[in-house]
Amino acid sequence: MSTRQARWTPRPPRSVTDDEAYAMLRRHAGHSSAFLALNAGNHRFRAAGIDGFVPYREGGRRHLFPLGGPVCAASDRERLLTALLARAASDGRRVTAVQLSRAAAELHARHGFTVNQFGASFSIHLDGYGLGGQRMVKVRNMVNRARREGVTVTEVTAAERDSPIVTAALDAVDRAWLRHKGRHVKELNFLIGERGGPGAPHRRLFTARHAGRTVAYVSYSPVFGERAGWLYDLTRRRPEAPPGTVELVFATALRRFQDEDCAWLHLGFTPFVQLRPDSCDFGPTSGALRRCLELVAAKGRAIYPAATQESFKLKWRPQQIEPEYLAFQGGVTPGAVWRLMRLTKAV
Repeated sequence: MSTRQARWTPRPPRSVTDDEAYAMLRRHAGHSSAFLALNAGNHRFRAAGIDGFVPYREGGRRHLFPLGGPVCAASDRERLLTALLARAASDGRRVTAVQLSRAAAELHARHGFTVNQFGASFSIHLDGYGLGGQRMVKVRNMVNRARREGVTVTEVTAAERDSPIVTAALDAVDRAWLRHKGRHVKELNFLIGERGGPGAPHRRLFTARHAGRTVAYVSYSPVFGERAGWLYDLTRRRPEAPPGTVELVFATALRRFQDEDCAWLHLGFTPFVQLRPDSCDFGPTSGALRRCLELVAAKGRAIYPAATQESFKLKWRPQQIEPEYLAFQGGVTPGAVWRLMRLTKAV
């Protein structure tokens, strides 16, 4: 096998351990989904002399997919991205960056990337936030319905999380959810949270029980930076769980975070939604890709149930909705798009 065909692994001084990556996220991360860098299956590129890394995955032999942009001090982002691009070029790799904030998208545009909006992230500022008022009546009704049905919500402690009883209950929820999901409805890989992996010790897990068994769970990941708080990142629910179960879990966790003086609850990224024609006014963009994304948004439920996810997030009345971007090195190509769809299991 030639050098260009070999698996792409970092050459910098040494790899970033899980503990080091977590510490770097605490020091430098600002993106609400930055913690996903710790997901199992991600690699970490590191450059000499820079306190930081770039999380990425491979897509075949010729594509790299960084997630969220460089995790480092703002003054080092240009240098770290330049180092990543140089390394990719030396190995014959093409870079497509995924789920970028506007600032990270502008950085990539300055390096010649073609940038398109991919979707949006949603966030709730918890100071003064509540479920009162006419606008939240539907949410309150769902929460109260689950309570009347006897659903109870508990936060699982770190000591309990790895117990065989809890693990078996969560695995059963996963199996029921997968059976019910159906063969046409997919959930993105790579861009969502996970139950295990290197980040598991830092997440918080809330479970819902009904009629003596666990019927749903929601995990939350830490968010650092100016809008520090928690990220709603993974939900699983048995199909027979009473209506309002997930809403009750969410409302319970939200109140817990408020009691802890947490400032933000982030609802995470949803692709193909909130697409705006003026969102890429800072660099080159692809009209063809924009039209494809708009088509998926309008007709693509078989690819991804974006409208359902967006509806759930909007009903909590998030105060902050921000665009997130894709950035293609050297322009959008069918190969890069196909590899990204395969990587995320959209196809």
